[in-house]
Amino acid sequence: MSEDHSSTGPAHRSWWGRLGQILSGEPRNRGDLLDELRGAQGNGLLSADTLSMIEGAMRVTELRVDDVMIPRSQMIALSAEAPVDEIMATVIESGHSRFPVHAGENRESILGILLAKDLLKCLAADDDCDITAILRPAALIPETMPLNVLLAEFKLSHNHMAIVVDEYGGVAGLITIEDVLEEIVGEIDDEHDEEDEDVALVEKASDGSFVVSALTPIEELNAHLASDFSDEEFDTIGGLATAAFGHLPERGEEVELGGWLFHVTAADDRRVQQFHVQRRAHD
Repeated sequence: MSEDHSSTGPAHRSWWGRLGQILSGEPRNRGDLLDELRGAQGNGLLSADTLSMIEGAMRVTELRVDDVMIPRSQMIALSAEAPVDEIMATVIESGHSRFPVHAGENRESILGILLAKDLLKCLAADDDCDITAILRPAALIPETMPLNVLLAEFKLSHNHMAIVVDEYGGVAGLITIEDVLEEIVGEIDDEHDEEDEDVALVEKASDGSFVVSALTPIEELNAHLASDFSDEEFDTIGGLATAAFGHLPERGEEVELGGWLFHVTAADDRRVQQFHVQRRAHD
C-alpha cells in the first residue's frame, strides 16, 4: 500500500511545519527559543541530533574566527623552497588536502595554498614540479570576523581554507570550512583522523557493570547485555539514551532503559560520550 503524503496528521507534517508548531508561542529571546526547542525534542517533535545542530547553528552566530582557528604554532605549512620529495613526505604524513605555502623560512609571507591533488597532477607531469606555479590564492581574513560571516564567505567563494591575520597583519593561524561546520554538527572524522582500533566500545567490569561508548551501535550493545533495545529509530545507544533523557544530558545524570541504569560519565556541550551501565537494582 502506498503512503498517503497528503495526510495532515502529526506523522506526516513536514519538518518546517513541526518547527512552525514549536515556535507558535513566539519566544521573546534566545533563551525562550532554546527552551521551546528542547521541550519539542522531549516531546518527540525533534530528534536529539537535530536539536544539537540547531543549537550549534545558533552558537556559531556568537563565535569569532579566533575562537576556533588553528593557531599559527599548530599550522602545517610548507616552504616553497623545500625539495619536492620533502614536501610530498609532509603531505602524505599529515593526511591533509590543503597547505599554506610560505616563502623560504618566513612563515609570515604566505604565497598561496597548495592542494594535494594539484601536487599529484604536477608530479605526474613533471618530476621536477614547480610548486609556486600551482598555488591557489590564499584568502586572508581578520581574526575578529564572526564565524557565521566566514561560513557565508566560504559558500560564495568556494574556498575551503583561509589564513587568519591579526590586527597588525601578521599570520595568526588558519581556519577551514570543516572547523566551522564542526561547531554546528560536531566533530567530523575522516579516514586520516587517528583512531585506536583496539579501544573497545563496550568493556565489562569485574562487578558485572559495563563502560559503554555512546557511539556503540545498539545491535552491538544488545549482544553484550543480552538486551533487546530497538534500533529502528536510533543507530547508537547515545541517541537512544539522549531521547530517553528528553534533553542533552550532563555528566552525572542517569536514566533507566529496559532494566538497565545508564549513568553519564562523559559528555560535552554537544553530545553524551560515555556511560556506566549496570543492572537496575530492584527494591
